[in-house]
Amino acid sequence: MTGLAVVIVSVLAMGVAALVTWPDADALAAGDRPRPDKALPAARATTAALLPDRTLPSSAPVAGGPGVQVTPPQLLAISPATIPAATLRKVAKLPHVQKVAVTDGGAVHVSGTALRLLAVDPAQFRSWTPKRVAEHPEVWSALARGEMVADSGTIKRLGMELGVDYQIDGGPRLRVAASASLGLPDIDGLVSRDVGQRLGFPGGVVVLVHGDPGKVDRDAVARLLGKGAQVVRIGPESEGPKAAKPQGQALVGRPASYLDLYQRSATVCPGLSWTVLAAIGQVESSHGRNNGPSSAGALGPMQFMPATWKSYGVDGDGDGKADIWSPFDAVPSAATYLCANGAGQGGEKLRKSVWFYNHSWDYVNKVLSLADAYARTYAS
Repeated sequence: MTGLAVVIVSVLAMGVAALVTWPDADALAAGDRPRPDKALPAARATTAALLPDRTLPSSAPVAGGPGVQVTPPQLLAISPATIPAATLRKVAKLPHVQKVAVTDGGAVHVSGTALRLLAVDPAQFRSWTPKRVAEHPEVWSALARGEMVADSGTIKRLGMELGVDYQIDGGPRLRVAASASLGLPDIDGLVSRDVGQRLGFPGGVVVLVHGDPGKVDRDAVARLLGKGAQVVRIGPESEGPKAAKPQGQALVGRPASYLDLYQRSATVCPGLSWTVLAAIGQVESSHGRNNGPSSAGALGPMQFMPATWKSYGVDGDGDGKADIWSPFDAVPSAATYLCANGAGQGGEKLRKSVWFYNHSWDYVNKVLSLADAYARTYAS
């Protein structure tokens, strides 16, 4: 046994998981709203009670689905010893790194066959899994019950069966209660941290790193973790050439704050002020804090209806897909949608474009008044 598996099997320290992360109104749908008959513009709302969100400049956009903001890892590393908190902080400060987690890991044998497992805190680890796994309740209830979740590839490769208790060589019986495509190389499954401790797993030796896709420096992470650490790149960028990018693109990258994201996205529509996008983002989801789904079925930080997204959703960060849940795609998509309805021309054309975003003149007045408030607050 070589590589990642050898490192997991050979380390025998104990430890606990830790996490280093970036900090952290009814949503309304974009488009596809019932159009009121003979709607007339109402008087402009007063701006005194409309205040911009003061956290906007430092609020980091995070992509993810309903309930769980998934941040899948770009790198997975196994260290031969427990990783100090100071080292984790250094990893977290590397360019393009947005989030770092460390957990326990080890190996067990069933009839002489090695199973390489991560021992995780479900509440902390959930956001590190693919969206379809993060939203699968049986995966997390199984871990909470002290059972094993096996990678679907392992289930197929070893002919394992769900619901069966497997005898660990020299240890307890372990029930395989669920399976999922974890997307973690050389990892056969998950158990809870408590189960991992009972199995004698080493603590704090497995590191997950999330950041800008393809840009996190694997060699820099390996140097910080020290001699013997194994670091592998995972995710779409590790699987060969990327698929062709969708036709709709409005490249804005992955800005570090919503303020920068709104400002870059406004350039997609010449003549549109970023303050309009910021106002819509605040009204719709409080800048990604309430991504829905709404009662009407609107999704994501800019609350698009899926049908509208099919026509106007763009790939804003250049990762090859237009993701309704990603602010890096949703905000430039909102600019594209507004622009298609004349927003760049200002005046009544702008008002009408916001009305198309939500067929309510009260909504138009609220958004544009809040946009004025943003313009005054960030006048410098």
